[in-house]
Amino acid sequence: MTEQPEKIAQQWLDACCETLARYDHEAHMNLISRSVRVFGVPGFEVIGYDDWHAQSEYEFGEKLIQSASYEGLELLNHDPEHIRFMTTETIAAVDGTVDSHPIEILLTREQDGQWRVTEERLLNRDKTGAGASDP
Repeated sequence: MTEQPEKIAQQWLDACCETLARYDHEAHMNLISRSVRVFGVPGFEVIGYDDWHAQSEYEFGEKLIQSASYEGLELLNHDPEHIRFMTTETIAAVDGTVDSHPIEILLTREQDGQWRVTEERLLNRDKTGAGASDP
């Protein structure tokens, strides 16, 4: 029986939150593809795996993030190897700062069978996903 794309996406989001809550950098990075590309981060054209690894290693090591949560999973499209969805990500830092924004995520089933994020796009709050490319 094939798993539902919504369930796979939710399990991936839950795993992101759990690895962050445990400050388990190795497990967290296992959720991220080595070919990941992140778009829409102010001041950066594209963020890749090495950038994500270094930033999260610092944040986990210093325990700067209090929590992460995701709300409102909206499936955009999927096929057996890709799941594209939107959600709202909220990151609470230990200094009291809370950053919440909509994001679009593309998960890809990689050769080892693990679902990993291969693309993430931070969206403007008024973005509806129009113009999002297919997997």
